[in-house]
Amino acid sequence: MTHRLFVGIRPPAAIRDALIDLMEGVEAARWQDEDQLHLTLRYIGEVDTHLADELVERLRAAQGERFALTIEGTGVFERKGRVHTLWAGIAPDAGLARLRQRIEQVCGIEPDHRKYHPHITLARINRAAGPLAPFLSRTAALRLGPWVVEDYLLYESHLHPDGSLYEPVMRYPLEQS
Repeated sequence: MTHRLFVGIRPPAAIRDALIDLMEGVEAARWQDEDQLHLTLRYIGEVDTHLADELVERLRAAQGERFALTIEGTGVFERKGRVHTLWAGIAPDAGLARLRQRIEQVCGIEPDHRKYHPHITLARINRAAGPLAPFLSRTAALRLGPWVVEDYLLYESHLHPDGSLYEPVMRYPLEQS
């Protein structure tokens, strides 16, 4: 059996509510629901049960001190000139960078060589989606937070036709500074 895993941070309820309130104004966008809102720290991908169990334990060693995050602005990801994701950005933070580095070290799997762009996905965009410019203009100055990150989670992602379901597998608390 395989498990599709990633490590992420779940924003607090007030931040999730504020993001949900933004989700309108783009026709045919597939908006994320409240349960899907997270900041990915490390996508792990498909692993067997043995490695999944090992990762549950290995990720304990990444724990460190709490830090604060702030959401700043919105943007899009494109592939071959086509927008596929609408997101809310995360302001640069040294605590976030340290946690990501520790997670990368303890995972013991092939490093992810892609440039990391911290964000929370708001919507999936396809060719039928309406214009994005009004939404991006309206949310360009978005600022939510800061909030204190108290933990990170290992999630299992279950793919479904109408979107992914993210099941928390393990919660890893961060230390108070």
